[in-house]
Amino acid sequence: MSENNYGLAWSEEFELGYEKVDDQHRRMFELVRNLVKACTEGYDKKVLSETLDFLLLYTIQHFKDEEELMLLHDYPEYEQHKQMHEDFQNVVYDKVREYVKNGSTEELSTRVNRIVVRWLINHIQREDRKIADYLRGLEVI
Repeated sequence: MSENNYGLAWSEEFELGYEKVDDQHRRMFELVRNLVKACTEGYDKKVLSETLDFLLLYTIQHFKDEEELMLLHDYPEYEQHKQMHEDFQNVVYDKVREYVKNGSTEELSTRVNRIVVRWLINHIQREDRKIADYLRGLEVI
């Protein structure tokens, strides 16, 4: 994947084997692609703000579902994983406020894209994969 991440796409390598979570991850990739497009095409701050708001709301629901799954199966790293979710929500929320205040700039768009895309991919490949491995060990998925 290139540094600018404009080719961001879902891949089977991201699948964890839990359909509901995989479907949510696919949708998050789509939302992030929309965000990248909105940033790089210089949409006005209302569109950017709406895109970021929707991403934030969607991730809150996804995180809630994922956290319920972890609690249901006594995932040992639940607290750390939940903190990662909260940290991400705070970053996105801060960017929403920054866009509303300042609008889009190339530098801000690049920074937001890098943060969001990198977090999404790293979190799914590294942290969410740990959950899937744990659930496979329990023979839940």
